[in-house]
Amino acid sequence: MFPEEKVRTEVAAMRFIGDKTSIPVPLVIQSGTRKESLMELAPFIIMEKINHTSNMLEVLLDPDRPPNAPLSLDPSIPPTKLEALYKELAGVCLSLSRTGQNKIGSLVQVDDFTWVVGARPVTIQMNELVRVGTLPQSEIPTTTFDTASSYFESLAQLQISHLMSQRNDAINSADDCRSKFVARFLFRKLTLNVLLHDDLSIAGVVDWEFAYGAPVEFTHAPPWWLILAKPEYASTNITGWSQEFERRLPIFLKVMTDCENEAIATLRKPASVKSNGAELENWGFLDRICSNA
Repeated sequence: MFPEEKVRTEVAAMRFIGDKTSIPVPLVIQSGTRKESLMELAPFIIMEKINHTSNMLEVLLDPDRPPNAPLSLDPSIPPTKLEALYKELAGVCLSLSRTGQNKIGSLVQVDDFTWVVGARPVTIQMNELVRVGTLPQSEIPTTTFDTASSYFESLAQLQISHLMSQRNDAINSADDCRSKFVARFLFRKLTLNVLLHDDLSIAGVVDWEFAYGAPVEFTHAPPWWLILAKPEYASTNITGWSQEFERRLPIFLKVMTDCENEAIATLRKPASVKSNGAELENWGFLDRICSNA
């Protein structure tokens, strides 16, 4: 869905990230609309190839996982290896957190060295609601957002609109309706987008078509992808998922602290904006909410 809009967003995001951060992204050679493409087939991006030997998912994934089973972290991965991989991901998160914007939405390139948040945010969730969820495109937000609260309110309204517009046979009962309302989105394999060298350092990060300037609260949320699967797609129940997540979260917070301290030491980040404490506090809050639900 939204092919031309996603191409514009991806090109702007890659050029911005390549210019403003140390994250390795492909060099965009050329891009264009459907009318500008050969035989007017589709919007396009021509970019450099990133040489790599694997991706983050391949390295983290349980090698004994049965075919078609939910994704799961390799239970026997050496702690030093996991720490090294988490530190690479923490570096990406930290770099992105320093590119603060004054609005919530997608980037638009003004000139060779200037980008602004000038278009609505188009997320993978919005895309899937329209593509497979029967939500009319007219229900998707059309503007940027000035506050986190207005954006969160818009996301909540999207869920309600989807529930009201889905086909009559999309649910079987009231309980089924509640279940689908809580968890319905396709799992996006984020770790596939992180390409690695032989030494497990990041060779490049690709697929930025759904990148947008998001609320700072997203930065402070503990990243569920530490153990590859969201709770609703895990092979265990929510308790098992939480226990596994709590085993891995301190490792990520440790390497995030290391990355932040290194950035502070090199004057790339003020000491007053360290994030790992907020992530730990937010996880504890979410744990209490889930326990009392």
